[in-house]
Amino acid sequence: MAQVKVKKPTMLDIANQVGVTKATVSMVLNKKDELISPETRDKILKVADELGYIPNSFARSLITKKSGTIGIIIPDITNPFFAEIARAIEDEANRLQYNVIFCNTDNQVPKEESAIRLLIGKLVDGVIFIAGGTSETSLALLNQHAVSFVLVDRYIPGCEDYPGVYCMSDDGVMDGVRHLYEKGRRKIAYVRGPRELRVFEYRVNAYKEMMTTLGIYDERYVYEVLPSLEAGIAVTEQIARDVPDVDGIIYCNDMTAMGGLKALTRLGYHVPRDISIIGYDNIKISQFIEPELTTVAQPIAEMGEAACNLLINIINEVPLKEQKIFLYAELVVRGTS
Repeated sequence: MAQVKVKKPTMLDIANQVGVTKATVSMVLNKKDELISPETRDKILKVADELGYIPNSFARSLITKKSGTIGIIIPDITNPFFAEIARAIEDEANRLQYNVIFCNTDNQVPKEESAIRLLIGKLVDGVIFIAGGTSETSLALLNQHAVSFVLVDRYIPGCEDYPGVYCMSDDGVMDGVRHLYEKGRRKIAYVRGPRELRVFEYRVNAYKEMMTTLGIYDERYVYEVLPSLEAGIAVTEQIARDVPDVDGIIYCNDMTAMGGLKALTRLGYHVPRDISIIGYDNIKISQFIEPELTTVAQPIAEMGEAACNLLINIINEVPLKEQKIFLYAELVVRGTS
């Protein structure tokens, strides 16, 4: 059976049915209806709903120069940390009556640049950007097309003056090392993230500083991975081979730590009796595994909300005292230590 094409409803259809002008309908649908009676406004909205009218946001953006849409670029949607921060951004954007377009880059800069071109083509008002690597070209594209943006979580070398929301992780990592030391742990390994991401450099430096202060630092105990559950399994098996008497491991994120916990269980270690482990992020699932994961907690929801508010204030040219927001991480002690 052939599909029947039906003419989509227009503002003129609504106007004719209500008995008002198209301009009146436009004012109501665009929320510029201060001079229109509540009765007329309610009739227009009721008829628009009955007809299934959907505003043409592209046409409206050509008039207002704003699309009411922001983009979010995240490096790995399968990592719950990024999924949770994206959800917090979306919730705050919806509260502020903005739509959201998500782009996942798999930590690949070429995919990142393609996503930015897509968002520019969609006329987004701004972008919340979590870098997947050294992303200067990506930011240059946004600057070239005068698209407002806010960086989140990951620093980009040379771009420290751009608007951003960051978590100060040094104290949290140091507290983690100190916590394990007080538990009697002395051979504490550290699983870091990629060197090209400066956020991981800050964290490993905090580990080195505290381990050196305590007199137990050994550079052979530092391992580098691209964070993931699978990487956590593989690197933990390697640590167990390299350092058979390892008694503590701190991981660069919770997913990698959960992979480590799985590997240690398979290898016959008892956590935390034989070895203590600490993750980083405090994703929601970290408190539902068994034993529950000790972790350095980032304020994930606050980071997402702050990033969204900062971007929309920049879009709307609201005067701001600061365009960089710093939040703090703290150690949450649970069953793995």
